[in-house]
Amino acid sequence: MDNIIKEFKYVELIYKVIDKKTGNIFLSIEYPVGYVHGINDTLGKEVINELEGRRQGDVIEVEIDVDKLYGIRDESLVFIDKIENIPHKYQKVGTKIVMENSKGESKDFLVTKVDDKTVTIDGNNPLCGREVRFILDIHLVRDATDGEMEVGGMTDEQPDIEQLLTVH
Repeated sequence: MDNIIKEFKYVELIYKVIDKKTGNIFLSIEYPVGYVHGINDTLGKEVINELEGRRQGDVIEVEIDVDKLYGIRDESLVFIDKIENIPHKYQKVGTKIVMENSKGESKDFLVTKVDDKTVTIDGNNPLCGREVRFILDIHLVRDATDGEMEVGGMTDEQPDIEQLLTVH
């Protein structure tokens, strides 16, 4: 079976995102995440490009320019308000808040700091302004099913075992 990552292959991997300066882990995905190569670029084009041509079982490290991936940090997207002005349900670090502008466009913000007097809400991607390294562990590479192709990744449907056992 052809287990090389290329267009229309279903790929499952686990990964970590590590701060290059401190070595701290920003994000660790322990359960395999699935996507269809060439259809879904949820990990970012730079990461997806590095996966092209790799094989099931490979573990790779990719240094990412986060400014290219998520844009340059924009301080106008950071809001600090008095704690009494913020509903209690939004007074916890890590809480996601969806805000809408006057044009009806929505954007995700995160509560990044809470103290006795203020709450800080940030619309930047948490990785903006950092130098990071992705460590990607490729668990599975196979032909994508029609359902997976349609949604770009995991579905509840199971692949046809006969198709998987057929030598390509």
